[in-house]
Amino acid sequence: MSERFEPRDSDARWQREWETRGTFHADDHSPKPKSYVLEMFPYPSGRIHMGHVRNYTMGDVLARYRRMTGHEVLHPMGWDAFGMPAENAAMEKGVHPGDWTRSNIAAMKAQLKRLGFALDWSRELATCEPDYYGQEQALFLDLYEAGLVYRKESAVNWDPVDMTVLANEQVIDGRGWRSGALVERRKLSQWFLKITDFADELLDGLDALDGWPDKVKLMQANWIGRSRGLRFRFAVENGPLPHVEVFSTRPDTIFGASFVAVAIDHPLAQALKDTTPGLAAFIDECRQTGTAAAEVETAEKKGFDTGLSAVHPLDPAWRLPVFVANFVLMEYGTGAVFGVPAHDQRDLDFARKYMLPVTRVVAKSPDHANDPIGDEADTDPGMIVNSRFLDGLASEDAKGIVIGRAEADGWGEGTTVFRLRDWGVSRQRYWGTPIPIVHCEACGPVAVPKAQLPVVLPDDVSFDIPGNPLDRHPTWKHVDCPTCDAPARRETDTLDTFVDSSWYFIRFASQPKDKPFDRAVAESWLPVGQYIGGVEHAILHLLYARFWTRALQRVGQIDIAEPFTGLFTQGMVTHETYYEEDAETGRITWFGTDEIDRRDGGAFLKDGGPQITVGRVEKMSKSKKNTVDPAPILDHYGADAVRWFMLSDSPPERDLPWSVAGIEGAARFVQRVWRASAAEGGAGRDAALDRKLHQTIAGVAVDIEALSFNKAVAKLYELVGAIEKAAPTASRAEAGRTLIRLVAPMVPHIAEEAWVRAGEDALVADAAWPDVDPALLVEDEVTIAVQINGKLRDTLSAPKGTDRPTLEAMALASEKILRVLEGATPKKVVVVPDRLVNIVA
Repeated sequence: MSERFEPRDSDARWQREWETRGTFHADDHSPKPKSYVLEMFPYPSGRIHMGHVRNYTMGDVLARYRRMTGHEVLHPMGWDAFGMPAENAAMEKGVHPGDWTRSNIAAMKAQLKRLGFALDWSRELATCEPDYYGQEQALFLDLYEAGLVYRKESAVNWDPVDMTVLANEQVIDGRGWRSGALVERRKLSQWFLKITDFADELLDGLDALDGWPDKVKLMQANWIGRSRGLRFRFAVENGPLPHVEVFSTRPDTIFGASFVAVAIDHPLAQALKDTTPGLAAFIDECRQTGTAAAEVETAEKKGFDTGLSAVHPLDPAWRLPVFVANFVLMEYGTGAVFGVPAHDQRDLDFARKYMLPVTRVVAKSPDHANDPIGDEADTDPGMIVNSRFLDGLASEDAKGIVIGRAEADGWGEGTTVFRLRDWGVSRQRYWGTPIPIVHCEACGPVAVPKAQLPVVLPDDVSFDIPGNPLDRHPTWKHVDCPTCDAPARRETDTLDTFVDSSWYFIRFASQPKDKPFDRAVAESWLPVGQYIGGVEHAILHLLYARFWTRALQRVGQIDIAEPFTGLFTQGMVTHETYYEEDAETGRITWFGTDEIDRRDGGAFLKDGGPQITVGRVEKMSKSKKNTVDPAPILDHYGADAVRWFMLSDSPPERDLPWSVAGIEGAARFVQRVWRASAAEGGAGRDAALDRKLHQTIAGVAVDIEALSFNKAVAKLYELVGAIEKAAPTASRAEAGRTLIRLVAPMVPHIAEEAWVRAGEDALVADAAWPDVDPALLVEDEVTIAVQINGKLRDTLSAPKGTDRPTLEAMALASEKILRVLEGATPKKVVVVPDRLVNIVA
């Protein structure tokens, strides 16, 4: 046999063999139990990175293992191919978004194939192709006909660089999630999906998702934000409106009210803006910021005093000033709030700025009723104080009292509200799914007949002017109304790309040409048993996919409520960073890993360059230039070493620091597997090795099912070590041969090569997982701790179940024990079978 495994020869050969045989093509009609394993599909940026490698390696191990345990496995791959980066490339490089995207897909597909993933490429899809987005348009129309889609004018987050609307979730610290530009607030007519109709279902459904991480369920629960509170009215004196309605989850704090504030789009503000000097300018200023909750919370709190007064509902003599404020949004609640500065940081900041009263109404006890409020609001629960008839009540009890009073007196009612808002899906860009609606002057919005789908994007578009090319296209948007045949206009907005990823997992399961999916086939695979991806998608993608699935269930397309029963959020692949900071300007220049020589404990630019600063270990990112290109690593070490490293060094839910030493260690172990799998045998059995082998078979199976890959790797390290140390016996040869199947899900290329070397004709990818002998899972010997006066002095090995007298005799015969006793007779000997002997001297 060859002394070394040669990945340069083996990897490509076995990848061709799997492809030629269609080894990993899922059979919809198989009688085997079905298992659907899926990793979040990638955006085709042009290069895979180590994060992709880790993510897909984890799913691949599980998919291959499930095949070996008798399942029919669906493990597909596709491309989340619409989005702004393609349009940006079109503007920067003068290429068509479609050409850029499809060339990137080809490059990334070739890169992924080099890793030997057990993917069903026959089901490959790209969301930018009409055969996908045309079916998405059909589903959109189903929801439209069911009343789950509507259009309205709304305040939106406008990205002035990408020239498009952003969902609140896509605004990070006041900036667009892709462009980084400061977001502005605008009013536009937008298409919305009624996700709020499913708020209760989406929240309550989390309780049944036992296979999801608690942190993700909590994030979704907080985002949906169901709360019980009071909707009530403040009468307004001498104003254009008789009252302002507010909602509060803390009606117990009503006696701490200091002001009333309304949004810039509130009817009161709009009624006053033309007659109140300065208000129109203030409203225009507020529109320069976005509508995302995170941005509103962090922006400077600004208000405009309308000069009006609101009457406190529990005290007709109490007046509160009415402001128009930038931190109140029309899209949240009623578009108006009452401020309680002592117990809300936003209200406190506002009150301090405008010299408004700050009254404590919640305290630890009555003794603390007059504790001052400093720069931070007191948000802790406690007892109600300074609140008249509520004094001395717990907060929850006080809420009920106030709600009861409001309902009895007719100025308010208890109600349940949600933080969740309907999903605005309109995007003012070209490279996305066209919304299948036609606008007619006589008929209004009209659905495109399904027989005319797909509404295909035109190829002849120009990106030389900012904005949506579909708006400027000379012919594409001009059509006849499907209802009255009058000249009409296509909708030129396209769908948010998160719509594309909200149902792709269903299309993977079933891909007929004449409809989005075959219900029976899709339901035979769904829900996805194991979904793997980053926790950063906890709110956006995962919540939207749950909504879309439930919406399709409601309109009778599929009888599945939850898309993913199992969810695993993997850690990031990290790497140290390298930079140089300009002493005068503070400007930082980042350097890539390929530009650095690490030597003498420092980092130096290559070719004799200067020493530079080694920064923190961070998630690999293009901006910090600390990415590692998998291609040269694969060239040098082979796919199996890369896969093994991705599985071995860290628990999969934690970040994995990339290191050259780590990949070199993985490559060395691959060679050890090669040698151990051909271990020579001989006469006789080795009971200890037999036991180790079967314990490894059982343990690795449990670890893979639990996605505890690093634990499985540790067990395989131990088995290889045991094989290397063992004398040549029949047990050793059997262990080496069985090792091939045990490592096959993790390092499949070397496993196939070793399987052939072992004389097998079939693929190890088609082999069964080794059987376990339950009798060999029980340890025959146990370790007995021997103590003197409770202090450990020796350990003994004894057959399991050894009786007390024998264990006592063995302990008293120990040389270490005899030396400590120095001839003294023990006063007492306590024996705990299979565990310890304690000698009282």
